[in-house]
Amino acid sequence: MQMNAQTHHLQAQMKAFNEALDNGALAEVRHMLHGMPAADTAHLLESSPPRERNILWELISKEDEGDVLQYLQEEIAAQFLSHRNPQEIIDAVEDFEPDDFADLFQELPKPVARRVLESMDEKLRQRVATLLSFPEDTAGGLMNTDTITVRPNISLNTLLRYLRRHKSIPAMTDNILVVNRADKFVGILPLTKLLTSDPNMSVREAMLTDVHAIHVGMPDSEVAAIFERRDLVSAPVVNGDGRLLGRITIDDVVDVIREDAEHSLMSMAGLDEDEDTFAPALITARRRSLWLGINLLTALFASAVIGQFQETIDKVVALAVLMPIVASMGGIAGNQTLTLVIRGMALGQIGASNARWLLSRETIVGFINGCIWSTVVGVVASVWFNDTVLGLIIASAMIINLIIAGIAGASLPMALKRLNIDPALSGGVILTTITDVIGFLAFLGLASLYYL
Repeated sequence: MQMNAQTHHLQAQMKAFNEALDNGALAEVRHMLHGMPAADTAHLLESSPPRERNILWELISKEDEGDVLQYLQEEIAAQFLSHRNPQEIIDAVEDFEPDDFADLFQELPKPVARRVLESMDEKLRQRVATLLSFPEDTAGGLMNTDTITVRPNISLNTLLRYLRRHKSIPAMTDNILVVNRADKFVGILPLTKLLTSDPNMSVREAMLTDVHAIHVGMPDSEVAAIFERRDLVSAPVVNGDGRLLGRITIDDVVDVIREDAEHSLMSMAGLDEDEDTFAPALITARRRSLWLGINLLTALFASAVIGQFQETIDKVVALAVLMPIVASMGGIAGNQTLTLVIRGMALGQIGASNARWLLSRETIVGFINGCIWSTVVGVVASVWFNDTVLGLIIASAMIINLIIAGIAGASLPMALKRLNIDPALSGGVILTTITDVIGFLAFLGLASLYYL
């Protein structure tokens, strides 16, 4: 209910802005933008076509730009900043966390990014360079180098006095990270324990040591799984020698979870999860054309299979009417299995130890559903065309195709993963090709054996 109310409110805001823009009431739009939360302003920009988006951006006050940029997709934020000079970009993102700035930095055109890097002060340049040295989809690409560290030998009272000298502490700080003289991670001191323990205790006495740090090279999907299992708010990041490099916070992990979900959804259509809903037509067409070309090739392959049975189809026209049923049922059954397996792999539930059981289960499921629905389709086809043999042929073909669909849907994601190919991106196309080709071969092949 609350989500529906919020969505309704945002839609009402968008309608009000569009009406004001259509009427040319720019002063009114500027006033409305000034009173909006930064997150809502970012949502409004992302939900607007290019022309309106550019007008709205120009109406946002300079002091509010940095706040809005933090909530925008990096690609859209980079579009707004790419025409600014380096110092203006640095000023606009001065409140960014280093990891957020590194993400945005990678979206800037290379000449602009280079000039921005040269314009930074030495300390910020080193921090950003450190983050950019790690792959974006690893713990190193997620981490923030802005941390509070202490040595284990100081007292809690000394630590408290140290913290009070600062105007603020890094966002999402729930633990103080404890390191030794070599900057190697040794434990954490929860803020709750710091506030409730005897001030005369040492950090060593109060800290927790049974904490597993995250290796800098760990894939971001595994990081997200660890945060989910352990209900973490933040976690330390270390290199191979155990030296503390930074920390990962829950806000970045939520972004990973959302991006993974978007990736799985968009990849099945051959799209990038960063796809801008309101991108210009030429850019959108270019991004989609490659996937359409790949799909065309698979469709031509399936059509070539059908062409091999042209004589059979010419003799029994009913085959052309019933062919789509076999292929469609196989495609749906296969995609059900494919989606289930990809989800299980993403959750870390599927591995070498249980893959064989899963494959056997999906084969049995395909056989059971094949028997049930082939009986229904076989009876319908027999009555429809007054041909019992035709009913038996399509029933047999459907059983074969649903079994193959189950096997392919279960094995394809694991095979593609071993080849370092994203199952969400290519699994659907390959699976559809398999079920179409097997369906046509089984149906038309069995028909050729009888009718020719």
